[in-house]
Amino acid sequence: MKLFIFDHCPFCMKAKMVAGIKKLPVEFTYLQNDDVDTRIEMVGANMVPILEKDDGNYMAESLDIAKYLDEIDHHPVIEKGTHADDISEWLSNARPLFNKLTFPRWTQFELPEFERPEAVTWFTEKKEAFIEMSFKEALAQSDEYIKSLKPLLVNVNFITLPSEKGNKITWDDVNFFPFLRNLTVVKGLDFPPHLKNYLEEINELTGVNLYLDVAV
Repeated sequence: MKLFIFDHCPFCMKAKMVAGIKKLPVEFTYLQNDDVDTRIEMVGANMVPILEKDDGNYMAESLDIAKYLDEIDHHPVIEKGTHADDISEWLSNARPLFNKLTFPRWTQFELPEFERPEAVTWFTEKKEAFIEMSFKEALAQSDEYIKSLKPLLVNVNFITLPSEKGNKITWDDVNFFPFLRNLTVVKGLDFPPHLKNYLEEINELTGVNLYLDVAV
């Protein structure tokens, strides 16, 4: 199987988490960010992740892929989640700050989806339009956004460490961790100890990388 992803995409990381914790023989393939045609050829839409199954058929939608990978061997390991509403509310509150903090930073890393200059340009133009400001302007206001985001991090009381539940992860983790993980690109954003432990434990279980040591 092949999983076509972007490293900066939290939805892609949902599928990668499941493949990682189950140690499935999945080949991770990174598409160029501006290569819309390839994605449309595969699934008829500009979206990732995309799973190419062993039979050559393609599958889209991150949670559908994650569930497929969890159940493929008839021994699912992802536990039921109980905080979908809490996660949805948290993401709704954090997303405007999240986007302005993370979008301008992704092109400063040597990510495989940005190997071509055209991919960097495409991403920059699309995301600057989305946040309605230039990346330079957003970066200049990072301290303000970090200050506004910190209370939201302190108030995360709906997660449980994997080590507190037998080193298991739940669908809550699949839906929450990828977004929290993306915030590790932000230098100066200090995670409360509980969240930092949470990030590191899931990184260890799933192999999904963090950016704490190279944040900008």
